[in-house]
Amino acid sequence: MTRAHDLFDLTGHVALVTGGNGGLGLAMAKGLVKAGAQVAVWGRNTDKNAAAVAELQALGGIARSFVADVTDPASSSAAFTQTLDAFGRLDSCFANAGGPGIRGRFVDLGPADWTATHDLNVQSVIDSFQLASRHWLAQKSRGKLIVTSSVAALLGLPNSAGYCMTKAAVTGLVRSLAIELGPNGIQVNAILPGFIETEMSLNTPKAFQEGCRRRVASGTIGRLEDMEGIAVYLASRRSDFMTGQTLVLDGGHTIFPL
Repeated sequence: MTRAHDLFDLTGHVALVTGGNGGLGLAMAKGLVKAGAQVAVWGRNTDKNAAAVAELQALGGIARSFVADVTDPASSSAAFTQTLDAFGRLDSCFANAGGPGIRGRFVDLGPADWTATHDLNVQSVIDSFQLASRHWLAQKSRGKLIVTSSVAALLGLPNSAGYCMTKAAVTGLVRSLAIELGPNGIQVNAILPGFIETEMSLNTPKAFQEGCRRRVASGTIGRLEDMEGIAVYLASRRSDFMTGQTLVLDGGHTIFPL
């Protein structure tokens, strides 16, 4: 008989998490290693990479880090090759690296501002997803593509047009790729976190933070640990029938009445 906790056993699974050296990425990586997966952590900061790997190994997991700047396609390509050389396989790719990009009034933003935010939150996802997809198609193997979007894809935020636009863009990418890659056994989904206490979210204006707290239907603010379960589910074979979806993880923020 299959026990409930065996349903999401990731023993032998290799996951790649971009931006996995902190915040939401490290939280997901922790969930993955707890379920038995081996994890490749990508990040730009060598010290943060090493600290993240140490945390994952302290949980009993197998993890390695690779220096990667996901806004540089050549850097991502080199890190991908190193990842395959180290682990010998890849089963899931979490395109998590991203950020607020250039903030400011819409009328004040110039072309370079839009490009910088696009490269960070959209092009980096495209590059990571292409690397993984090309590998799986060449190997004729299955795979899971997961992107960290945001509830900002659904809600408007002042002075953050670039962020909202790019987070919405990757949800469109997910739907398209799910149709295109589904026949090859590749599932593609997006996680849309709400207000979860990370270094980035706590660096927002206090008025914004308080507004988020008031609109959480569950009555609690998201914790980093809340990212663990959804990451394990989307990496596991139990999510094989889940594709092209945007899974909102926000404590009910987006359904809270005015």
